[in-house]
Amino acid sequence: MTTETLFPGKDGAGVIRRTVLPGGLRVVTETMPTVRSVAVGLWVGIGSRDEAPEHMGATHFLEHLLFKGTPTRDAMEISASIEGIGGEINAFTAKEYTCYYARVLDEDLPVAIDVLADVVTSSLITEEDVESERGVILEEIAMHDDDPSDVVHEQFSAELYGDTPIGRPILGNEESINTLTRDRIHEYYQRFYIPPRTVVSVAGNVDHERVVALVAAAYERAGALGGSAAPAPPRIGGPGVDVRTGVRVVDRPTEQANLVLGMTAFDRNDDRRFALGVLNAALGGGMSSRLFQEIREKRGLAYSAYSYTSQYADTGQFGIYVGCLPSKVDDVLKICRDEVARVVAERITEEEIARGKGQMRGGLVLGLEDTGSRMSRIGKSELVYERLMTVDEVLGRIEAVTPAEIASVAADILNRPLTLAVIGPYSDKDFGSAIA
Repeated sequence: MTTETLFPGKDGAGVIRRTVLPGGLRVVTETMPTVRSVAVGLWVGIGSRDEAPEHMGATHFLEHLLFKGTPTRDAMEISASIEGIGGEINAFTAKEYTCYYARVLDEDLPVAIDVLADVVTSSLITEEDVESERGVILEEIAMHDDDPSDVVHEQFSAELYGDTPIGRPILGNEESINTLTRDRIHEYYQRFYIPPRTVVSVAGNVDHERVVALVAAAYERAGALGGSAAPAPPRIGGPGVDVRTGVRVVDRPTEQANLVLGMTAFDRNDDRRFALGVLNAALGGGMSSRLFQEIREKRGLAYSAYSYTSQYADTGQFGIYVGCLPSKVDDVLKICRDEVARVVAERITEEEIARGKGQMRGGLVLGLEDTGSRMSRIGKSELVYERLMTVDEVLGRIEAVTPAEIASVAADILNRPLTLAVIGPYSDKDFGSAIA
């Protein structure tokens, strides 16, 4: 067992420590002595992009199944153990990791760790539970498909990345969910839900040594601690994606058209991501952004208009989303393209840069005001970065972004081949020259 201090903190607060237990299980904590809550997350370095075609949807399927029962708790006991002490328990699946988490009072930390470790290490995954949750997941897919503002982002990724694991939906689809068997899901669970791929992150009013002892005891009870395996390396790099361009139109008789226009961007470890963040804030990151002002405030063409960035281990994306009346989609697309071209040709102003930096700084700091966000930051960082950057270091990197760096990033990203996804009462021919 090895322990190191990643950040010494100040006056006893914000101390971040990391311990590697036998078998490669990692425990990372951040002390927040002024709060009375604790957030616990068990992060598994497996996401939907790791699925072979025959496992499509299995990662998210497991997120459901792990709450159905273990040798010591049934589904009711799992939820009641946490909710009965006023806490909350849940999980989420992403393309490159899965997280099971709970938030409780600091005095109830042992319960949260014991329940989450039991769920993650000892799920029964019975045939009966698979069939029961199959129906639940199909309902979830149907509910998701009923919201075009969600579906359009999924369709954009599918067109941008093609028929690759990173381009496929996290939930899977109706066909893949119906063909997943209990044995196939269980094999996937046993292969990937292992200590070297797992990080336990805890933030709140905690003592690191006590957390480590609780985690070790919980994993020992499950027979999941020990061995000489080393932790899995951080998820950096990968196969990358081919540069693609295309238009995907989903014909639906909706009252509102939903569109995403964008292109590939930087991966999460690219140093240029800070400049891209400032650029994104200026172009479409808030109510003062160019796109919001042009599309909504000046012309009244849409209620929602924004840009965003997403990063993965080996690629990323930059997108512009707008929801508007179907009759206004051509005008909206023209404004989006004109504003993108104007940013490349004329650069953003010093005032916009200052505003973008302020938006990024405030979003970072205000987003770390609770134990859940602190737990997520240190847990995710352990999985996907070579080292944890301090908040001050990130703030410094944002402040150091120069106008020349932003102009270089704009010339690179915003000149890449465009991809467009649209949902509304249209056919493919309606957008034949939309990105030409």
